Amino acid sequence: MPSHDSGNVAWVLVSAALVLFMTPGLAFFYGGMDRTRNVLNMLMMNFYCVLVIPVLWVVVGYSLSQTPFGNDWIGNFDAFMLTGIGIDDGGMTLATIAYLGMFAAITPALISGAVADRMKFSAWAIFVPVWSLLVYVPVFKWVFGGWLGQRGSLDFAGGTAIHVNAGIAALAAVLVLGKRRGWPQEGHPPHSMPLVMLGTGILWFGWFGFNAGSALGANGQAAQAFMNTFLAAAAAGLAWVFVEWLRDGHPTNLGAASGIVAGLVAITPAAGYVSGAAPIWIGLIAGVVCCYAVRLKLKFKYDDALDVVGVHFVGGLVGSLLIGFFANPEFFGATFRKGIFYGGNVRLLAEQALANGSAMMWSFGVTLAIMIVLKKTIGVRVDAEAETTGLDLALHSETAYHSGGLH
Repeated sequence: MPSHDSGNVAWVLVSAALVLFMTPGLAFFYGGMDRTRNVLNMLMMNFYCVLVIPVLWVVVGYSLSQTPFGNDWIGNFDAFMLTGIGIDDGGMTLATIAYLGMFAAITPALISGAVADRMKFSAWAIFVPVWSLLVYVPVFKWVFGGWLGQRGSLDFAGGTAIHVNAGIAALAAVLVLGKRRGWPQEGHPPHSMPLVMLGTGILWFGWFGFNAGSALGANGQAAQAFMNTFLAAAAAGLAWVFVEWLRDGHPTNLGAASGIVAGLVAITPAAGYVSGAAPIWIGLIAGVVCCYAVRLKLKFKYDDALDVVGVHFVGGLVGSLLIGFFANPEFFGATFRKGIFYGGNVRLLAEQALANGSAMMWSFGVTLAIMIVLKKTIGVRVDAEAETTGLDLALHSETAYHSGGLH
């Protein structure tokens, strides 16, 4: 924990607010990509995460994921309901708990884009807290202070613990949930690209708190992470646009938005560990790889509605593995963790692969089990009529737009 001077506390508090703002940004991003008749359902799925998870985090999530620090697998109940947490350190611990709670809230929200248009909200309401406790909390513990972190893997702001974790969980969820009616024969284009672009801008803005805030202080590493976040997002958006321009004959706003998010995802695990031109290379590679990865759902026939697997899982994995090449120890004071391009060997790359592989196996397996149990009990999918008429009316008794027909 960095020193608790007022500047550091202020930066963590501001960063926490920025990360909170990302979840409404994600809701707009996904909502614009969704269909008119389901946009409010998508917004509600995202906002539900910032209703239930902060409470769960304070009651038990933080305690299980971070106390005692250095424990290998899971924490204890020492900080149950913030027991023993005061402001003797100037509020730094309390600010950090709030900051980490924002991460906990947005992680299951990422999964909502994969299950769009067909999941029962009642099932989602149960899935989110159960998944957070059984999947997010242990993986977060392993990566940040647990056995994976102690072995030597690096994850600055959640590439493994958040994006790979949620991305592979999204794949497990859609395999149980099944395909949307008419997919892939019927196209499902975004109903509002302005909403998508607005959401992208909010996400990019909030991501500076997501990454630079993970330094937990107003210091040089925060500045480095800030710059890396800026460059990687721009490079990835540029790469995606040019790939589709060359491949399909036209650049699109959706491609630019998707590329920006892919770059933000990819730089997240590396933000505080790389320097110079590395974030540009990471962004370019992620933009190209993710642009092609989103098409894998057509080849392998899994209906990832809003490309969570192709962007968050693949982007997070790419960024995390590239740490093994680009990690510059001069910027984080750990000379034994050198990237291959900075005089290191394959040890760090191997640790990155082990960390991500372990998170993937746990997340996929447990998510699959949660979804199967929900399917066998309350059911996970709306009926055909609700899917046809729209989830906004069927599940929430409201509509986003009061003119024109349903699309």
